[in-house]
Formats: sequence, C-alpha cells, structure tokens
Amino acid sequence: MASPVDEEALRYFLLKEILAQPVQKIAAVWPLAGEVDLRPLCHVLSESGRQVLLPETTPKGSPLIFRRWTPSTSMTAGRFGTSHPQGDIDVPDLVLVPFLAFDRFGYRLGYGGGYYDRTLAVLNVPAIGFGFAGQQIDAVPTGPYDIPLKTIVTECGVIRTNPH
Repeated sequence: MASPVDEEALRYFLLKEILAQPVQKIAAVWPLAGEVDLRPLCHVLSESGRQVLLPETTPKGSPLIFRRWTPSTSMTAGRFGTSHPQGDIDVPDLVLVPFLAFDRFGYRLGYGGGYYDRTLAVLNVPAIGFGFAGQQIDAVPTGPYDIPLKTIVTECGVIRTNPH
C-alpha cells in the first residue's frame, strides 16, 4: 500500500502529463480497494473543463465501454466489485490504464481479463499506464494481443518506454 504522499505525487505527474496533451475526454478509473485513488484527479480534470469518462466492465471477451462522469453523477455497482457512472456512453481520446506490474518496454500485467488490451486495440487512442515505481519488474510475460504503453506515470515521474 502506498503512502498518501506517494499517491499525491503520482496524481500530480499524471495531471501534468494529461494537461500537456490535446485531449478533452479522459478515461480514468474508480478505485478498487488497494488501488491508486484517482478520484481527486477526476475532480480536478472536471473542474479544468475536461470530460471524465469511467469504464463499465463488460462481459468477458468484450472491450470496456466508458460512461460520462461529473462530480454530481451517481455511481452504480458493476461487475467484479467495480463501480461506474450512470452517465451517457462516450468514447475517450485518452485512456488511463491501471496495472499490477509493468516493465521498461511498456508491457503491463493487469487483472487477467484482457479488457484494456481489447479496448486499446479497438479505440486506437493514446494511453498512459499508472502505478507505483515499486511495481516495475524486469519483464512482464506477454502474449500476442498485449499492447505496450508508450507512457507510464509513477510517483517518481513520467517514464517513456522502449517497446521492442
């Protein structure tokens, strides 16, 4: 579990990276227990005039769908203990991708459903992985459908990966 200071630093670097890009609709995530809490970031993005979208976990084998979120939007229970807004479905132009582990090549280890790889393959938009520096490993096992991330943000800053 990361400290509040580390979470704040991660959100700071993530916000800087997002605001440096010409995007308006950012797909974030609502935290599960033990995950980085992006809710403060979602509020700042919304206040800055950006549209925040949150994923709805779809049936296995399908890409995620994203619903519009504002600070006043009601959340509803989803699959696997997730929550998503009751807002309209929309398409992001940037996706924030959580992970359990990552490597310097931009590959990530998720929760095993393949949701983000399927989603990124369909959307073809920029993606930023986020997590803590301590989650970096030498090499993530990869499969034919794994999509490497070009950018990863941790509490230590921004990492530009070197996909092979």
